[in-house]
Amino acid sequence: MRTKWMIHNRKADFFGLGKMFGVDPVVIRVLRNRGVTDEADFRQFLQGTVESVEKTHLPELMLDMDLGVDIIASSIETGENIRVVGDYDVDGVTSTYILYDAIKRAGGNVSYDIPHRIWDGYGINERIIRKAYEESVSTIITCDNGIAATEAITLAKELGLNVVITDHHELPDVLPPADAIIDPHQEGDDYPYEDICGAMVAYKFVRYLYQTMGIMDKFGENAYLDVLALATVCDVMPLCDENRVYVRAGLKVLPETKIMGLRTLMGELGLLDRPITGYSLGFVLGPTINAAGKLGDAKDAVELLITEDEDFARERARELVEENDRRKKKTEDGYKKAVEEMDIVETESGEEAKDDVIMAYIPDIPEGIAGIIAGRLRERFYRPVVVFTDTDSDADLLKGSGRSIEAYNMFEKLGEHKDMMVKFGGHPMAAGMTIRRENLDELRRLVNRDSGLSEENLTKVIKIDVPMPLSYATMNLAEQLENLGPFGKGNEAPLFGVENMEIVSYEIRGEKQNLLQVKLRDADGRIFVMKNFRPMDFESDINRWFGKEECDKIKSGTATGKRIHIIYRLDINEFRGNRSLEYMLENWLPA
Repeated sequence: MRTKWMIHNRKADFFGLGKMFGVDPVVIRVLRNRGVTDEADFRQFLQGTVESVEKTHLPELMLDMDLGVDIIASSIETGENIRVVGDYDVDGVTSTYILYDAIKRAGGNVSYDIPHRIWDGYGINERIIRKAYEESVSTIITCDNGIAATEAITLAKELGLNVVITDHHELPDVLPPADAIIDPHQEGDDYPYEDICGAMVAYKFVRYLYQTMGIMDKFGENAYLDVLALATVCDVMPLCDENRVYVRAGLKVLPETKIMGLRTLMGELGLLDRPITGYSLGFVLGPTINAAGKLGDAKDAVELLITEDEDFARERARELVEENDRRKKKTEDGYKKAVEEMDIVETESGEEAKDDVIMAYIPDIPEGIAGIIAGRLRERFYRPVVVFTDTDSDADLLKGSGRSIEAYNMFEKLGEHKDMMVKFGGHPMAAGMTIRRENLDELRRLVNRDSGLSEENLTKVIKIDVPMPLSYATMNLAEQLENLGPFGKGNEAPLFGVENMEIVSYEIRGEKQNLLQVKLRDADGRIFVMKNFRPMDFESDINRWFGKEECDKIKSGTATGKRIHIIYRLDINEFRGNRSLEYMLENWLPA
């Protein structure tokens, strides 16, 4: 993978602002690199608390919020049957839980439904509508879906159902004929921040519902902040504006969550006895909940969240952990198969995919993991990737899930060949499609012919916040930087750069040989131990740059004088109540 390093060069009075807020100038520089400019924003980043939730954007600023809340409030008061219809990912599961639980506690007769990934596909459909009608449901409220379901919503209206849509996805050309549509992307919507997840829209809805009904005393302090944080991180929303406020608040209340099933699952995953971080949500808790919808039925995850039976919660939590373990095994096997079948070439920058747009076919994997594998291939090769697999319904069809890079609008570029697809949808960074099996090779050829991607487009740019010697780092600085989190999209973890570090030695450790420990010596002769979780990449690069003989010497601890430039970040390791500073090696180039 080709990489290019750049240093952020935004200006500010770093020392003056650092003195004003009592932090290291490096912290101010990092914030300035994130686009923070005025004093109020600096103060919010550095001093924001759970109480900041009360100062976030007002729900009623969303178009149709008043109307949608009135419809649900009326349905609650008249005793009508209300059905929540969600989606099968973490955002859909948590937003379903928020609406279901809040409406139930407000006195509503409420049930829920979630489409099955294999048999229904994404979003509310005619089967779900007819089932609701047959079960005497009067009002349907969607979450994390519905904005593109014109046919299904048209049927619902023909059957006399009330329909409220709450969603966060981009709008289609024609909106469905719902009674109320709440989506911050709508034209004429006054909500000031549209990059929110479906659970956030649901959360804003139920807060305003309780306000309108005059029962805010029943809402509960910190209600739903735990699952809201989970959804925001797992749906890869920018951790800016109110998203960051809610995630910070959610991380603080999660260790004491009152949702029995969530707490039980956290216990099964070993999260109750360690700090809860954005990583815990995005890479441990979220994927386990997601596994229900990827390999089975997402309703299993909703049942875990709503149960009040401790034995059931424990049993269901264990089932989800086991299901996620199966998902990880299938994902790893599928990923290896994809790499084995790819055309890969060796260059000065390392291994690269021959195609500008990778279109891989992996037989016999669950449809739900195709997107995960596509994401892993994208990270490894920095290319747009679509992974296809077989469908259960028709042997002549393949389903594909794609993940893209910044320079490639996947929805637009793949949409140029929509005539070759049975189904197609998505957005700039991801897409889903169904094609006929015989069209795969020709589609691959056409997509690569028309990719428009240059060498520059296919070079991953890594932005360094501050050139900073390792000797400058302290635990105090690491704690100040930690306070800028949670880190993720839109608020990336701070990166620092150092030139000309001599490689003293390295070793690959761990049961799975997935931990690199490398000793580096700076210009003043000080030695630092750094960690990385891509040891094979490091060893491959050292071999390619300096030769196998030199690599073997370095590995054995023999001095060679070989030097590299590095990018690193600071981390804090917590073990048995002790905190220690760690240097995490993120990227490297030959000096």
